[in-house]
Amino acid sequence: MDPVAIVAIVLMAVYSLAAWFNLSYSVHQVNLALLARSKGRRIFQRRTTPWYPVVTIQLPVYNERYVVERLIDQVCAIDWPKDRLEIQVLDDSDDDTTALIAGRTEQWQREGIDIKHVRRAARTGYKAGALAHATPGARGQFIAIFDADFLPPAGFLKALMPRFADEDVAVVQGRWGHLNEDYSLLTRLQALGLDTHFFVENRGRMAGQHFLNFNGTAGIWRKVAIDSAGGWNSDTLTEDLDLSYRAQLKGWKICFVPEVVCPAELPVILGAVKSQQFRWTKGAAESTRKLLGKVLRAPLPFRTKVHAFFHLTNSVVFVCMMLLAVLSIPVLWLKYHYADYDNWIALNASFFALTYFNLAFFYLQGYRASAAHRRSAYTFLPVYFLLICMALGIAVHNTIAVVEGFMGRKSPFVRTPKFNITGKSGGWRHVRYKARYLSVVTVLEVAMLGYFLFGAWLSWQHDDLLAIPFHLMQVTGFSMVLYYTVKTRG
Repeated sequence: MDPVAIVAIVLMAVYSLAAWFNLSYSVHQVNLALLARSKGRRIFQRRTTPWYPVVTIQLPVYNERYVVERLIDQVCAIDWPKDRLEIQVLDDSDDDTTALIAGRTEQWQREGIDIKHVRRAARTGYKAGALAHATPGARGQFIAIFDADFLPPAGFLKALMPRFADEDVAVVQGRWGHLNEDYSLLTRLQALGLDTHFFVENRGRMAGQHFLNFNGTAGIWRKVAIDSAGGWNSDTLTEDLDLSYRAQLKGWKICFVPEVVCPAELPVILGAVKSQQFRWTKGAAESTRKLLGKVLRAPLPFRTKVHAFFHLTNSVVFVCMMLLAVLSIPVLWLKYHYADYDNWIALNASFFALTYFNLAFFYLQGYRASAAHRRSAYTFLPVYFLLICMALGIAVHNTIAVVEGFMGRKSPFVRTPKFNITGKSGGWRHVRYKARYLSVVTVLEVAMLGYFLFGAWLSWQHDDLLAIPFHLMQVTGFSMVLYYTVKTRG
């Protein structure tokens, strides 16, 4: 067989598989959006009489000098009987955060609050390890967890605890809000992604009675459910997703309450966004490797297995995005030199177009559901365009994370730095916890920018006006990433 034909067949197979996976994923997202809009929601029993079981609030902290005091003050002001509330500050810090915590806990102890400063000999297992270390000694029947950048409202426990009237409920999850959504374009794009996750994905999964996940913070666990599912494990970077699936495989349920909002600080520098994305995407791949087989073998409805498959493998989308991008120029070469492949290329182009049309519908639901927006589709389109471009721009970084996750290569839990920035004000250049170097990934991103500039030029040279927008989206995405990398590297 002609070597060119062999290469073309392999190229077509890989390209088509990536395009088909992303299209299938986008169809799944549309299904979640339709479920979220439907009236078929999972109804959980709710207590109507006062009920005040003992609750332990856990605050896992590592080097959070800028936000830890406001976190402790906020949590100590939660409206719950003092004799039925315990607060554990799980402090793994190795900087002056520890002294700040010690001072604040002593102050609140004098006010009659049962707050404990919990330290470990070593940061083994990172956040999961801290939770596993402290949970056996917690006196609460229920465990509420808040990361350092969250500010739970005073009525958080009173709003969510009644949902545990159903004895099968393991977790009640609140919705994340945003303290600094309007700080920059970077924070607005993150807010759209998170709003869509909560308003569309979580609502849709609950409406369809599919597996949900605890989002790591702003939620409450039933302690016995943690124990029955095997406890917190540190073998993935997404210990929340891992424990959620293990609990649901044991028959427990997760309840999402979108009307209860817990605001948090969005990362304002690209390095922080990347570290968060790396942890989420790699952890999802690790969880897929660990759990997908168990889910597919479990006695669950077929539709639940399908939704769980796409839920666990969502990080693969970045790998497929990267494959489609890198292979796009070889595909152009085939198109310009071998007319026999025109139909195949046209079919894959239709897959590509339909994928982004489906995702536009999906994100539009999240955009409109957010109280901060509720504007027309016309104001949504430029935001959606930039969101997709940014996703394309960080695809190199996230692809590395996914590949490492599936290969079983371990890496440390890299925290997302917070700087106590709210609203549109606040600076970060004077603070610690920010990267001061450019990584090898940055070099790859520069190379990809040049690669797609070449792709746009090649399309222009062949009067291929339909191919130019795709490459310009890539150029826009990698330009955005490089701009924010240089601007916010310290």
